[in-house]
Amino acid sequence: MPQALDSAVVRSWCTLALEALGREREEIDAINVYPVADGDTGTNLYLTVESAAQAVEAVFAAIETPEFADTVRAMAHGALIGARGNSGTILSQLLRGMSEVLAEGRDGHHLATALRRASGSAREAVAHPVEGTILSVAAGAAGAAGDACAAGDEDVVAVARAAYAGARAALEATPAQLAVLERAGVVDAGGRGLVTMLGALVETVTGEAPARGPRAPRAAAPVPEPCADAGPAYEVIYLLEADDTAVARLRDRLDALGDSLVVVGGDGLWNVHVHVDDAGAAVEAGVEAGRPHRIRITHFGTSGTGAAPEERAGRAVVAVLPGEGLARLCAEAGATTVLARPGEPPASGELVDAIRRAHAREVVLLPNDAALRHTAAAAAEQARAEGVRVALVPTRAAVQGIAALAVHEPERRFDEDVVAMTAAAGATRYGELAVAEHQSFTSAGVCQAGDVLGLIDGDVAVIGQDVATIAETVLDRMLSAGGELVTLVVADDAPAELAAHLEAHVRETHLAVDTVTYPGGPGAPLLLIGVE
Repeated sequence: MPQALDSAVVRSWCTLALEALGREREEIDAINVYPVADGDTGTNLYLTVESAAQAVEAVFAAIETPEFADTVRAMAHGALIGARGNSGTILSQLLRGMSEVLAEGRDGHHLATALRRASGSAREAVAHPVEGTILSVAAGAAGAAGDACAAGDEDVVAVARAAYAGARAALEATPAQLAVLERAGVVDAGGRGLVTMLGALVETVTGEAPARGPRAPRAAAPVPEPCADAGPAYEVIYLLEADDTAVARLRDRLDALGDSLVVVGGDGLWNVHVHVDDAGAAVEAGVEAGRPHRIRITHFGTSGTGAAPEERAGRAVVAVLPGEGLARLCAEAGATTVLARPGEPPASGELVDAIRRAHAREVVLLPNDAALRHTAAAAAEQARAEGVRVALVPTRAAVQGIAALAVHEPERRFDEDVVAMTAAAGATRYGELAVAEHQSFTSAGVCQAGDVLGLIDGDVAVIGQDVATIAETVLDRMLSAGGELVTLVVADDAPAELAAHLEAHVRETHLAVDTVTYPGGPGAPLLLIGVE
C-alpha cells in the first residue's frame, strides 16, 4: 500500500473512478431530483471525470514518468474544461482545490488538507450553498479525513478510508437536510457520485474496492417538485477567459438573472454554470466579462443545442470504426462515422458530436468496442436530453457493427430496426489478430513481445509466430460451431497474401461458407474476423 501518492496513483484513480461512474451512471441519474429533476447528474459526473482522465493520459503520453504536481494539475484542468452540469462543475472545483494542496505534498496529511481545501473552495464557488448536497458530502469527507490525522492515522490509506466513510455517512444524512430528497425517498445524486469517486480512491490505494453496504431507499420513479416547472427554463454553461475582477462582477450579474450559480476555476480560466430564463443575457454577461467559449445551452424538459427534433431527418446510424478503410466503407453505406485511432478511443463528446452531425430524429449508435460501452451510454444519454431518440446496440467489434449495418432498414419502425440490428450483431462471433507489445499472462498462456495473438470474442485463444497459421487456427475454431459467412477486415500492414490465403483456406476446408474481405486501411487492427 502506498505511503505517498504519485502520478501512477492519480492515473489509476481517474481510470477506476471513470469505470465506477460508468457502472453507476444510470442509478445516479435516476435519483437526480435537485436542483432540477432532469435525470442527468450521473451522466454529467461521468463526462467531467472522463475529461479529467483524458488530461492525465495526455500527460503520460507526453512524458513517460510525469511529475506528480503536473499530473494532479492536469486532472484538475481536465475536469474544469470538461465540467458538465451543476454537480460536475462543483466536482471540478473539488479536484482543483485538492490539486492546489497535493502539488505541495503527497502524504496522508496533505491528502486530508487537500480534502479540506477542496470542500471550502467548492462551497465558495456556489453562490447560495445548500446543505444536503454534494457540498455536505464533501464536508463530511474532509472532516473525517481530518479527524483521522488528528488521531494519528496519517498514512494515505487510513486517510482515504476515513474520507470515504465520512462521505458515506454524510450522504445518508442528506434526505434529512433537504426536503425534496426526503419526499422523493432518495439521497443526493451529486453526493452519491462523490462517494463513488472516493470509493475509487480507496480501491486505488488499497487494491480492494470498498463494500458499498446497503443502498439508501429510493423511490422507483422520483417525482419532480411541483415548483420545478416554475423554475428557470435554461441551463447555461461556458468556459470563460477573464480576470478575477471581471468574474466578481459576473457573479453578481448572473446571480440576479437566475439560480444554481456556480463559478469555478482561476488563473484566468473559469467554468460558469447557471440556470436562467434568459439564456442570451447569461451569455452576454460572459461576453462583457471576457471571452466565453464552449457555450452549452440546454432547455429543461425539451432539447439542448442543435436543431429541434422536428427539423431533423428521419433515422441515422453512428458507428465507431478502427481504421480509415472501415470508416469509408460504413460511410458509403450511409453511416456517420467516428474514427478510433490506435490508443486513442473516442470520448463521449466526440460521439455526441457525431450524433448531432447525423442530424436525425432517431439514431442507432454502434460503439463496436466493449471498452466503449460506458462512453457510448453517456453519449446516448446526453443526446436524448437534446431531443434525439437514441438506441445503443452493444456491438463489441467492428465486424458486429458491419453485420448490424447490413440489415439496417430506415423504413422499418425504429424498434423493429434496432431489434434486427441487435440480432445480427449478436449472431456474429468476432476474432482478431494482434501483435503483443510486451510479455504478459493471457488466457492462452504467457506471451512474449512480438508474438502473434489470436483472440476470439475478446479472449486470447492462441499464441504463435506466423500470422497466417494463427489466422487459420482462429478461423477453424470459430467455424467449428458452424457459420454461413466469414468477414475478413485486413489492415494495410498485414502480409500481402493473407486475405487470398484465408479465402482459399475457407473454400477448401469449410464447404458452403462464403467469404467477404474488406480493407481495414491504415490504423486498423492487423486482422478482424467475423463469423455469422
